[in-house]
Amino acid sequence: MSTSPPPAGSLLQTLSDDLAGAVERAGQSIVRVEARRANPASGIIWSADGQILTAHHVLEREENIVVVLADGRELPATIAGRDPGSDLAVLRVAATGLPAATPAPAASARLGHLVLAVGRPFALAATLGVISTIGGPWRTWRGGQLERLIQTDAPFYPGFSGGALVDTAGRVAGVASSQLGRGLNLAVPTELAGAIAQTLVSQGRIRRGYLGVGTQPVELPASLQARLNLSQATGLLVVTLDAGGPADRAGLLVGDILIGLAGQPVTGIDDLQARLAATTPGATTAARLIRGGALHDLPITIGERK
Repeated sequence: MSTSPPPAGSLLQTLSDDLAGAVERAGQSIVRVEARRANPASGIIWSADGQILTAHHVLEREENIVVVLADGRELPATIAGRDPGSDLAVLRVAATGLPAATPAPAASARLGHLVLAVGRPFALAATLGVISTIGGPWRTWRGGQLERLIQTDAPFYPGFSGGALVDTAGRVAGVASSQLGRGLNLAVPTELAGAIAQTLVSQGRIRRGYLGVGTQPVELPASLQARLNLSQATGLLVVTLDAGGPADRAGLLVGDILIGLAGQPVTGIDDLQARLAATTPGATTAARLIRGGALHDLPITIGERK
């Protein structure tokens, strides 16, 4: 079997060179983030004046964070803002003239496109794959809602979180996270990540509503629907309450069936998360529930998810 390289100018060689060039260009903006006890993680230089975008979950400490640039410089970093719901965080370093990443055009990623996962857990590293799914809205397990997410089969090695999903031109199409999908290789699209980063820099966090209840979907018997003149067939059975949480303070009880919030129906968990996302923490609204076969409306002050 021949082991000679493909001839210069061949399609395979051209593709290989193009991919290597994309990693080289993107790699100038990929940094190592040292903010946890075990493996370092990755980050992306988001602005030339020192904003570094990374993953929230890799920041296991809030002090003594170090960012290592492509040229080997080690810079102390502080947290400008973080958001568990989107698994994004922004670090700040005291430097200017940094090689900021080039974002891919909004919504340019397409199903089947070749992409590279690029990180710098130690040295610069890259893997190759395709975009396998583009979906959304996506309700994250930490209470956030992302309008769009990119899934890839390009492996995320340990420490790749916070790094970049890069197109074949070396432009950043998304921010990699191994935690958003709990085992899926997901990336927050660049345009969405940029909007979240801007909010984090200006406000330090994304405020999201919180009730403090554990629920499970439940069907409402047809006889109950008819008696209470309800148009919905399902609600959420309250199975746990956080002690001292908003729902507990408002007087909700285990066994209540939540069927509405803020004047809108709640037929399942997605409905509840959507109502909370649309309600400002600290605002008081009405929770509609079924208790003992009767309708009740309870005022409830929405908390803030930490």
